[in-house]
Amino acid sequence: MTKAIRWRIIVLQVVAILVLAFGAGAALYAHSFITDQIHQQLAPQQIAFPKDAASGLPADLSQYASQQVLTGDQAHAYAEKFIALHLQEIGKGHPYSYWSGLALQTADPTVKAQDQAIADTLFKGETLRSMLNQAWTFSVVAQIAFVAGIAMIVATLIVLGALAFEVYEMATGKESAQILGAAPPMTRGEPAVSR
Repeated sequence: MTKAIRWRIIVLQVVAILVLAFGAGAALYAHSFITDQIHQQLAPQQIAFPKDAASGLPADLSQYASQQVLTGDQAHAYAEKFIALHLQEIGKGHPYSYWSGLALQTADPTVKAQDQAIADTLFKGETLRSMLNQAWTFSVVAQIAFVAGIAMIVATLIVLGALAFEVYEMATGKESAQILGAAPPMTRGEPAVSR
């Protein structure tokens, strides 16, 4: 390999290391920032799982008993297995739009108030459920950013190893000039071979 080609390879490796290191840092920062924001947004809400089944905790949520909702996974579990269960019961299997429509069509003020109360409860519950699921979605993005950051660190180390090899090879003077496709040197007395 010629010295000029080796220098080009070294420069490309240095650029790759800088780009990968920057990407790794950005990905790990994104993970940390998102995780922190989720915690900061959920903590003041003081949403907590019930302490046991007698307090209303579904059996499939026993691992979260008495815990405050502070992470994306907790938010998703609370939204999909706790709030959704209660909304299904309150709405008797029907969504907000069904109860809101009934409230608009009903002339009896008592029935109208009951239907609107169910619709309002479902609307508020679905809104909270949606917000908690957004926290979970962002936590998944944070996890992907973390994995990407680690992968970029590994890639950076691999390129750094290749760079160290190239620098070592250059320092020990093992460059050699080879002309590809050239005929082997002739000795006296051999006839010239045409190609």
